[in-house]
Amino acid sequence: MLKYGFALIAAPLALTASLPATAQQSPADSLSKVQTHLRAMTTMTANFSQSDRSGQMLTGKLILKQPGKIRFQYQDDANLLIVGDGKALTLIDYDVNQVQRWPIGNSPLAALLNPERDLSKYGKIIPTRNPAVLSVEIRDPKRPEYGVITMVFTKKPGAPGGLSLDGWVSLDSKNNRTSIRLSNQKFGVPVSNSSFNWTDPRKKSRGKR
Repeated sequence: MLKYGFALIAAPLALTASLPATAQQSPADSLSKVQTHLRAMTTMTANFSQSDRSGQMLTGKLILKQPGKIRFQYQDDANLLIVGDGKALTLIDYDVNQVQRWPIGNSPLAALLNPERDLSKYGKIIPTRNPAVLSVEIRDPKRPEYGVITMVFTKKPGAPGGLSLDGWVSLDSKNNRTSIRLSNQKFGVPVSNSSFNWTDPRKKSRGKR
């Protein structure tokens, strides 16, 4: 289980990357629109489904609070938790009482969790068939070990910056692919900082998630 969660942290490709282009906004304008959305999205909650190349599926609830805080609360049948506290991402596997931790900046998720990051230096628009969909591939050419994340957005009036994050696909340096799809997104909802607390299973035989 820990390996499966690691793929999400290490490098949560595009849901629409292979589709032909449309003649809509210029790539620069589209990238700017995504940047505006990420900076306007102060909080978000959503349901998520996570899958890998083998077809394994996990579901749960996502909670996000900018900057840097995120929680992947998996359903009870997956005794797993991923939390970002603003500085690092922590993966906790309660089945084996193991904890792994990485700086947020070492993960492609930094593109989502650091809204001040300049996407023009790392991101490019991936053409899609649907003019209502924006797909952005983000990678650090100087740090290929950090992997690739491609985020997919749908244009939605009333959402922050006029966009709604629908999910992302990641590919890490070992070619592990993880897809996240979001549903029931809610923006600007109250989110307590305590939502990003977690119990260390190494101190207790079994902690409450």
